[in-house]
Amino acid sequence: MGRIFEKRKETIFKTAAQKSKLYSKYGRQLYMAAKNGAPDPETNTALRSVIERAKRDNVASHVIEKAIQKAAGTGGEDFQAARYEGFGPGGSLLIVECLTDNSTRTISDLRSCFYKTGSKLAANGSVVMSFDHLAVLSFKADDEEKVLEAMFAADVAVKEIECEDGTVTIFAPPAEFYKAKTAVLEAFPGIELEIQEIRFLPQVSKTLSGEDLGLFEKLFGMLNDCDDVQEIYHNVVLAG
Repeated sequence: MGRIFEKRKETIFKTAAQKSKLYSKYGRQLYMAAKNGAPDPETNTALRSVIERAKRDNVASHVIEKAIQKAAGTGGEDFQAARYEGFGPGGSLLIVECLTDNSTRTISDLRSCFYKTGSKLAANGSVVMSFDHLAVLSFKADDEEKVLEAMFAADVAVKEIECEDGTVTIFAPPAEFYKAKTAVLEAFPGIELEIQEIRFLPQVSKTLSGEDLGLFEKLFGMLNDCDDVQEIYHNVVLAG
C-alpha cells in the first residue's frame, strides 16, 4: 500500500501544480484583456476569446470571475507583455511570450533556463523571422468550398485553408481573427471550434534526437515552470 499511496500522492501533487500553473496563466490573460478593454465579454471580444479558451481548458468559473473583477477595480498589478527569442539545443528555435510585472526577474529566469541547457537567448527579430504569425481556426467539416465562400463573403484575407480527415483549418492574418471566426460561426451554426487562436507557426520544422532532444525537453519544461511564461512556440517535432 505504501508504494501505491506514494505514487498516487505524487500524481495528485503533480496535477495540482499543473492546475495552479494553468489558473495563473489564464488569470493574467483575463486580467490583461479586461484591463485593456472593458470587463464585459459582450463588448470586449478579446476578453470573450480568452474566457472561451479558459472554459475549454476547464478553468474554474471562480478563477475567471475573480480575474475580471480584479481588472474592473482600481490599482492592481501592472502586467506587461514581453516576447523573448532564443536558440535551443540542436539548432532549435524558440519564441517565449510572457506577462510580467517585473521584467528583470523574467529575463533572469529565462536566461537561467537557456544557460542550464546549453542554449542562449537571441536578439529580438532573429528567431521570429523563421515563423509565420497567423490566426488559426480549426473545426469539423468537409465542405471546403462552403468555407471559402464564407471567407470571401466576409472579405477575410485568408492565407490558406486545409481540409484533411474531416477537419478544416483556416490560416489568416492575426488582424482577421475575429472577422474569420464570426464568418465561420454564421456559415456553420452550432459548430464547435477545436482551435481558435493567434500563434506562431514555424516555416520549417526540425527533428531532434538523443542528447539534443533530451536537453530541448528539459528547456521546454523549465520554461513552462516559469510563472511569467504564457506561451512557448518552437520548430521542434515532438512525438505524441
